[in-house]
Formats: sequence, C-alpha cells, structure tokens
Amino acid sequence: MADARWGNPSFNYSGSKVLVTGGTSGIGAATAAAYRDAGADVTITGTRPSAADYDEDLSGYRYLQLDVEDADAIARVGGSLPELDILVNNAGFALPSIGLDEYDPEIFARAVNMHLTSAYRMSHACYGALSKSQQPGGASIVCVASMSSYFGIGIVPGYGAAKTGILGLVRVLATQWGKDNIRVNAVAAGITRSRMTADTVNNPAYAAPALARTPAGRLGEPNDIAGPILFLTSEAAGWVTGQTLPVDGGFTVAG
Repeated sequence: MADARWGNPSFNYSGSKVLVTGGTSGIGAATAAAYRDAGADVTITGTRPSAADYDEDLSGYRYLQLDVEDADAIARVGGSLPELDILVNNAGFALPSIGLDEYDPEIFARAVNMHLTSAYRMSHACYGALSKSQQPGGASIVCVASMSSYFGIGIVPGYGAAKTGILGLVRVLATQWGKDNIRVNAVAAGITRSRMTADTVNNPAYAAPALARTPAGRLGEPNDIAGPILFLTSEAAGWVTGQTLPVDGGFTVAG
C-alpha cells in the first residue's frame, strides 16, 4: 500500500496491532496516520479524557487516555492490549515549553520520568503481548530520541538526560528481549515542526543556526520521522535491533 505523502515507499501493515503514545499531534500523529493508512489497527494515547476533546478527527483510532508520568496509568494501558505487534514510545514534551525550569531537581526528575522511565514502563507493560506477536520481522518497539541524545542543549537538562538514556535503554532491551522475537530501536529526531517546537521553529535566533548546519537545507516535518519508524518496524529491518537512527537532515554529521 503506497502512501502518497512519500511518493514511492510502500508499507503493508494490514492486520498489525500498533500502539503510538502521544498520538494526537506532531510526530505521534503522523506516525499513527502512517500505520493506519498502511492497514494497521492503531491505538493512540493522549492526555485528554476522550478523542472528542481534540479538534483533530481521531475517529480512525482506538483512543486511550494516558498521563505517562502516572505508573498506574501506564500499567492499565499496557494491560488493556492483549494483542500488540508494535509499540512506539513517543509521548512527552520539553517542560521549559510550559515555563518550567529543568534545573530544579524536582522538574528534572519529572522530565526523566516522562521521557525515559515511562518508555521503560510502557515497554515492560506491553512485553507479554509483544512476545506473542507473529509480526513478520518480529515485534518491535521504537522509542523517539532527540538531538539532545547527542548534544548538550542547555535549556533541557532533564529532557536531554532522558533522551540520552533512551539510547542505552534500546540497547539493553534489544539484547534481553531478542530471544522473544522483539526488536527494539530508536529514531533520534532533529528539529521537527510540532506544537512542542513551535517557539524554536518560529524564532530565527534558534532556527537559523540549526538550518544553516543542516545539509538537507530544511527543518523536519512529522512525516520525515514517521517514515523511518515504519521502516524500522517492517520486515525489511528484521535484522536491525538495538540501534538509534538519527533522522535530522544531516545535522549530526555536519561541522
């Protein structure tokens, strides 16, 4: 099934059961839509009580409310999915975007819990269902990492520490769960347009230097991240596990 948003790649996820956390906007929404358009049965999570509380049309998905800072809520969502082939750990946001200071130890801890601990908790909660998957190429977990996984970005010490931890987490889980036919990888997203990054993208003081360093000559769009995620969970990537793929227009390799 071809997807016109990419022109030539073709993914067939007919019958696959997919969970995308934070699937109501940005990278999560683009990823959920890509799986849905490729035939998958997609569940998304968001923080609001119901799908009807969003302006976007979410009727093509099963919707579950989830606060990824709540361990009990993560366990409840994971336990509600007896069948699962693919988990995309995407939910979260940089706390400075809502005016919080991650240099405050309590806010730092929230950031790590939101982006790293929650990814492990959700993976653990979904392990049983994933281990029973008959997905071609194996069941998959994909975590969304960041350029802050590689570089120190001063305003987000907690977010950056958590996103750096994601790289280690995928290596450990890939090593431990490979015997259960579960592959674990990550994508490290460059600056990608979303609600969370709007202030950065729309501020030339931040966006212009990033753009000048990016060989591809543009900032990212959510679909730029969704495509590589679908590849990593496909049979074509069946021998890829424990890896983090930078998806950044070449930012990490430019001087």
